[in-house]
Amino acid sequence: MGRATTDLSFFHSSLSEVLGEAAAHARIIALAFGALMAMAVSALLIRLLLRDLIYTLYGALFFLQALYLAYFSGQGYSWPVLSVLRPVTNYTSNVTVALSGAAAALFVREFANLRLFSPKVYSAFGWLAIAFVGLTFANFLRVFGWGGPVAAVGNLMFLGSAILTLVVAFLAWRRGGNRAAGWFLIAWTLLCTFQIITAVRLLYTRADGAEGVLYYGLAPSMVAAAVLIALGVADHVRQQSLALTDAERRAQTDPLIGVLNRRSLIERLDAACVRAKARNLPISVLFIDLDHFKQINDTFGHAAGDACLAGIIPPIQAELRQSDVIGRYGGEEFVVILSGADTAAAQPIAERICRRVEDIRIAGFGGPINVTCSIGVAASDRLGVWGQHLIAHADTAVYAAKRSGRNQVQIAASLAA
Repeated sequence: MGRATTDLSFFHSSLSEVLGEAAAHARIIALAFGALMAMAVSALLIRLLLRDLIYTLYGALFFLQALYLAYFSGQGYSWPVLSVLRPVTNYTSNVTVALSGAAAALFVREFANLRLFSPKVYSAFGWLAIAFVGLTFANFLRVFGWGGPVAAVGNLMFLGSAILTLVVAFLAWRRGGNRAAGWFLIAWTLLCTFQIITAVRLLYTRADGAEGVLYYGLAPSMVAAAVLIALGVADHVRQQSLALTDAERRAQTDPLIGVLNRRSLIERLDAACVRAKARNLPISVLFIDLDHFKQINDTFGHAAGDACLAGIIPPIQAELRQSDVIGRYGGEEFVVILSGADTAAAQPIAERICRRVEDIRIAGFGGPINVTCSIGVAASDRLGVWGQHLIAHADTAVYAAKRSGRNQVQIAASLAA
């Protein structure tokens, strides 16, 4: 049998140099631990306000990453609170990193919207999280001599999950158009690179030979990854907010014309009336009805009718202030809310709208289509009513305008009349 040989090497350093280097390492780990904990706690506090699961998962992920860094470096065993786990030193880093693997799997599937884009991969990440939880408990099999197999399985799981996560993040970024996944891709690549380098250095060199990678590579990379993923989370939430805003806008507007639909119009009117009453200001409503609209549909087709409806909106809006509101009440009927306008102010606005609409010519359906409208005006200062009662009076005034020959403005009669 051959004899095993071990190369011994010695380094000469003064006590002050050794203590100074140890203090520098301790500061690096303390700063990285503090940064990770601060970001984790901030995310969990934000979760209380926004009720978004992604903040909980982000907070859990980097809370566990912070604990892993503290225990893996050995610094945590000398800190208050964390030092209580000193009796189970052999398990702390393995348990925390396994739990962080579970948190990462759950975080990735929410962050990349896998439930929507790939339900099967979404489920796979759920099972992966369960496997990491199982690995957490499997670490305790070391007392029965199963430490080697558990470590081998754990290494394969971490390597496989890291590759799977990178692939999923890349596909979500390139194919799904998920810009937030791009931030995560950069962060995850950075984090995995330094974790692999650290593990390789520990396997093939003495422990003190890996200190440079641990303290000046892994620790800063974990903080950088937390910052980059936080940017990704912010972008993710921003995209969700924009999508929600767009959905709300589509729910509030008429799909054909783009103005408010009837429900949203009534809500705006009620709110405007509340403000006007509180400030002792008048409010007026214009009820606009296209003339001979059924005849246009019957003669030129419904597409021409739709074009007429869309065509009158720009000239109407040209006469309105930024605070005024227009909505489609139904069919060829539109309602305009003029906040702070009494009868004397509302009538000339209605007259100008009537003239502008009269000048419209809708082309593309044979000969040009002439469009006119009749407008009823109802004002709170004249009628003493508010809300939908104003619309009812303005609607009655429209019928009077049509009976008088159309293409004109009619003021709603007072209650005394």
